[in-house]
Amino acid sequence: MKKIRIGFGFDVHQLADGRDFWLGGILVPHQKGAVGHSDADVMIHAICDALLGAANLGDIGKHFPDTSQEFKNIDSKILLQKVCSLIDSNNWEIGNVDVTLCLEKPKIAPFIPQMQEVLSKVAGIEKEDISIKATTNEKMGYVGRQEGVHCYAVALLLKK
Repeated sequence: MKKIRIGFGFDVHQLADGRDFWLGGILVPHQKGAVGHSDADVMIHAICDALLGAANLGDIGKHFPDTSQEFKNIDSKILLQKVCSLIDSNNWEIGNVDVTLCLEKPKIAPFIPQMQEVLSKVAGIEKEDISIKATTNEKMGYVGRQEGVHCYAVALLLKK
């Protein structure tokens, strides 16, 4: 049997008026956007942590610290590409990724196919190997008040 590993990722960002809202590698139209050192793509950051965790390579902050000017305002797709290169160089391949995004607005269902397309190209896997779901927080907490967004991701890696 082939050696497999799973990894779990979580990320959270504040939301603020007048910011671009990057989710899953695409710009989603909304009056608020996520605040962060990079482009604050909460979905990609959670995926990166899930992949890094499965490969036992630390976390996104270890590889791309928010204290480094090199990563200031960086496109998170570049971070995902670098993580996928690390995964590959450590003799792992991605089996699948499963994501749950938690936010009240906007509804992202119409954007999921485009997100899957972009993420699959960056990660070098099939679209059907990237599952993206979204839920609200039933108007409770910082997500419910639209003050923040968070995302969970699980990744399966297979040893080459």
